[in-house]
Amino acid sequence: MTEESANGRLSRNVTDLLQELRVAQAGVQILFGFLLSVVFTSQFREASGFEKATHLVAVLFAVTSTVLLTAPAAWHRLLFRTGRREEIVTHGNRLVIAGLGCLAAALTVTVGLIAKVVYGPVAMAVVMVLVTALFAGVWFVFPVRVLRR
Repeated sequence: MTEESANGRLSRNVTDLLQELRVAQAGVQILFGFLLSVVFTSQFREASGFEKATHLVAVLFAVTSTVLLTAPAAWHRLLFRTGRREEIVTHGNRLVIAGLGCLAAALTVTVGLIAKVVYGPVAMAVVMVLVTALFAGVWFVFPVRVLRR
């Protein structure tokens, strides 16, 4: 078997990056749609100012995640055939990591808000701490530990 050329590796890395984005984008789009639809319910009109502000924070994290997770595809399209694959991969990787962080924040705030509405502020705090720990562990800490082995 022959070794992969540098150009072939970059091409594969761009393809892999864009494939991975499809999974994350689906999740953030579903969450964003849910967050948008909630505003038009009668229950939302009765929500407290804190609950509405918390909802807005979740929406802003979801929007930011959408922007960051779609940016590599836009970069790829705008820089197509300019010999900038390495930059697309390097910056695209950073954008995806930031986008996943914002997606984790959006999901954490959303689940926390649901816990607050259903069970109260203490449940919100507990749920948000647990969900944050889960995301941090599974998405970031474990992969970093694998890298350091």
